[in-house]
Amino acid sequence: MSSNPILWATALIMLAGGLLILATGKRRTSSEGLHTVLHGIVPIIAACSYLAMATGQGLVMLPTNEAVAAGANTSMRVFYFARYIDWTFTTPLLLVSLGFTAMRHLPKRHGAIVGAVLADVMMIVTAFAFGASELGWTKWTWFIVSCVAFLGVYYAIWKPQMEANALERDDVQATYKRNATILSVVWLVYPVILAVAPDGLNIVSDAVSVLVIAILDVIAKVIYGYMSVMSDTKATERDLAEDRPDAVAMRRTA
Repeated sequence: MSSNPILWATALIMLAGGLLILATGKRRTSSEGLHTVLHGIVPIIAACSYLAMATGQGLVMLPTNEAVAAGANTSMRVFYFARYIDWTFTTPLLLVSLGFTAMRHLPKRHGAIVGAVLADVMMIVTAFAFGASELGWTKWTWFIVSCVAFLGVYYAIWKPQMEANALERDDVQATYKRNATILSVVWLVYPVILAVAPDGLNIVSDAVSVLVIAILDVIAKVIYGYMSVMSDTKATERDLAEDRPDAVAMRRTA
């Protein structure tokens, strides 16, 4: 199985998904418009990343761990650096949207949202260092650091943001818990597949790792994004039906 058809197909799915979200998402209030734009642009950024990888511009060839250990460069692996550029932009956008969902009608706890974003960026940058490293001890040190940063993201989602969300309306609480659970479960698979991919232990083939990550990306960016926008639309409809002062004010400035 070749990785290239997977990359091309995922690029098209991401583009179609982003355009669908932008086309179906509503903008009756500034909050609703923000969610639509955030979740619409995420798959489009990912589409550019997959296009770069499919055309060979978003990858480089590096020696395998075995080749480095043998002191030779006879065996090579593909390092998809474009995916880390993608994640550096798209995952913070998803976290910002999640944070705003948690505190829909409340003053935003910016420290919790910014903390999640900064931990996320640190996780991705150190994961990039893991994938690009050739020496075993250096590689796995970066992997551990990345996982620790990942725990920081989980903490921000499930501790301060969850505490703030507990003061919200029942439907907002249900939406946040569902969204936080989906992202937490899907994102948990990424370090596992990266660890067993050619960049790590080389247990699974390049094509298998590309396919698994592509499926995870589509779930997190297209399917989850569409669900999040639809949930925000329902919450906005309830806000407007109840003539909430904040919703009315947002509609006037939208």
